Amino acid sequence: MRHVSPVLARIEACGIVAIIRLDGPSPLADVAEALAAGGIEALEFTITTPGALRGVEESAARLGDRALVGVGTVLDEETANAAIAAGAAFVVTPTLTLDVIRTCRRRGVPVFPGAMTPTEILAAWQAGADVVKVFPASALGADYIRQVRAPLPEVKLMPTGGISASNAAEYLQAGAVAVGVGGRLVDKTAVAERRFNLLTQRAQELVQVVRAARRAA
Repeated sequence: MRHVSPVLARIEACGIVAIIRLDGPSPLADVAEALAAGGIEALEFTITTPGALRGVEESAARLGDRALVGVGTVLDEETANAAIAAGAAFVVTPTLTLDVIRTCRRRGVPVFPGAMTPTEILAAWQAGADVVKVFPASALGADYIRQVRAPLPEVKLMPTGGISASNAAEYLQAGAVAVGVGGRLVDKTAVAERRFNLLTQRAQELVQVVRAARRAA
């Protein structure tokens, strides 16, 4: 049985990784604060967001132990090391990138590589993934998670892509340990208009959905 780090245990307990992907310079720490206020305890800044690493540093300092801050869309070892140096509590990739997995394992940082097919999912797990991000989940559906888990029950899956409060429960009830939620949660217009209360409200709604789904499981 694999060792479960405190970071991983906390993410599984919350059941949500909020994906923060924005197009231009944004008040990233304010976005993180709003989501954490809504009860989400794992925040992923995509490296494609301008100022992402600075956002990680500022958000981690502001939030303290209220939430974990990680980095996503990591494609190579250099970026993984930069993310960890910035204080990333976990690293997420969109694809099966073995050198990123090796780097994170060596540095003791949980890593969630992206995969789609059963072959990729198993390869990611055998390479050392803590959780496998099934992406794009919207192209596969919740029943895909259930079917993959039948022969691979030990593999922890986090569907990502097209997840929202309206369908998160389906994926959790299918056996996902968490869901990755981005655009349906972090509304770019709300961020641009600094309506952070809307992000908090959406976060609260999603947290309630996850809790209800787990009670019903």
